[in-house]
Amino acid sequence: MATAVEVKETVIRNPASGEEVGRVAQNGAAQAADAVRRARAAFPAWWRTPAARRGAIVHAGAEAVMAARDELAMQLTLEQGKPLREARIEITRFVHTLEHYAGLAKSLRGSYVPNLDEDAHGLVLKRPLGVVVAIVPWNFPTTLLANKLGPALVCGNTVIAKPAETTPLTTLRIAAIMREAGLPEYVFQVVTGRGSVLGEALVTNPDIAKVAFTGSTEVGKHVAELAARGVKRVTLELGGSDPMIVLEDADIDGAVSAASVGRFFNCGQACLAVKRLFLDKQIADEFVEKLIGKVAKLKIGAGTAEDTLIGPLHSQAQRDDIEAQVSGTLERGGQLLVGGKRPRGEEFANGWFYEPTLILEPPHDSPVAVEEVFGPVLPIWLVDGLDDAIARANASEFGLGSSIWTRDLTAATIAAERLEAGYTWINSAQIIYDELPFGGFGESGVGKEHGNEALDYYQESKAVVVKQSPHL
Repeated sequence: MATAVEVKETVIRNPASGEEVGRVAQNGAAQAADAVRRARAAFPAWWRTPAARRGAIVHAGAEAVMAARDELAMQLTLEQGKPLREARIEITRFVHTLEHYAGLAKSLRGSYVPNLDEDAHGLVLKRPLGVVVAIVPWNFPTTLLANKLGPALVCGNTVIAKPAETTPLTTLRIAAIMREAGLPEYVFQVVTGRGSVLGEALVTNPDIAKVAFTGSTEVGKHVAELAARGVKRVTLELGGSDPMIVLEDADIDGAVSAASVGRFFNCGQACLAVKRLFLDKQIADEFVEKLIGKVAKLKIGAGTAEDTLIGPLHSQAQRDDIEAQVSGTLERGGQLLVGGKRPRGEEFANGWFYEPTLILEPPHDSPVAVEEVFGPVLPIWLVDGLDDAIARANASEFGLGSSIWTRDLTAATIAAERLEAGYTWINSAQIIYDELPFGGFGESGVGKEHGNEALDYYQESKAVVVKQSPHL
């Protein structure tokens, strides 16, 4: 008689208190293979479902998620740590992305090529890839899932989501809500477990057609290597160290607000965030003074408190990394303007809290300058005009996002053309739009999410030649 495979459990804890908030199965290779088989079996019927109908089903699922937003936001805060206000924004963004792609379902189409040859024409057919694996990190568990789930489902693929080991609860609940709203069984599955075991088993499974990954550059390279063995499609959204340039003619107050939100939203734990600030020397003193004042007003606390603006870092390892980067930088130079330590008080004793931190003129080869800083730390440098700012901004292996603040249209255009990043904001906070393609340059990734362009990464193009029969 066969012996049942023992599945261990992972305990999920609140980063603000260390308290247990749930448990999930720690699945392995056998469970991954079962999920792939189910997704493969569900694929033909989902592909045959008319595209408009697929869009309607996805839209209904999104509406059901929106109806449960408050419940989901609380769950997200408890497992991830972010403030409730940010968790509500995240769930809303998940819904908007799914609705966006549901609306594009009726626009899926191939093409017709007339007069390809004598008495012949050509067709370009679009077909889904098959089973897609979506590997999602812990910092934005739902919005980063939506970036993959929306276009994949609308194009007719089935999806297996592998959330981070520490943030699976909200994703599991969303999947259940969408099934209850009409999404066919096994079209969207969630499997939980360690990435080194479960993720690898999924990526290397021969029945997986596409891997969509968001996470660190180091892990993304490993995923790409594994996927290459099976010649699988990949989309990689990886690390970033986004520069923000503020020229002397900028709207200072607007730029200060954008720098604060862009760096300290989600406690600075974002691939796409302001991570290097370059200020024209002419306005640096005014800007820094106002930014220090803005940072001083950011209330630190547990995410469940409505007035919290900065929650804890997600884990002890995250805080350890940040502390090492800050200390390693200050040992070599730079001026600590504010923060740089853990907040004091009983309410912070059991969580992974760290004060928002500003460092002026750290060495250009210091940790906060050359590494991705995944926490509430912002290095600031003074520059001599646009050319100097762009040169320093581009002196990074990363190329995810970038921004510039100036009233000079020519300077803004030059920056948009020359900044080596997949996204550039001009006089705007770092907000991602579903209508525009998003993806990085260099070490920041491969492929595009968002925009109509994302659909191309979940479909295969097939050429067909039609030779007409001779006239009778």
